[in-house]
Amino acid sequence: MGLGGRTGLGHVRGMSRIAIAAPLGILGFFAYVALVVALADHVLALHWVVQAVFFLVAGIVWAFPAKWLMFWAAGQR
Repeated sequence: MGLGGRTGLGHVRGMSRIAIAAPLGILGFFAYVALVVALADHVLALHWVVQAVFFLVAGIVWAFPAKWLMFWAAGQR
């Protein structure tokens, strides 16, 4: 068989997707928060409308990769 095929090692299972997704999601979230906080320092000097748009977008954007990661961990597409 090709890559990922079970040839003679049927009793050995691969790492669970959840076990991969959980630490990856936590690390990714912390990296995203650090990036947003670093960018927020520059945005705070701008007009309040720009600040509002920045924080609105920053508060929503993280949900899309999180959704993808949760669906991947659950084995759905």
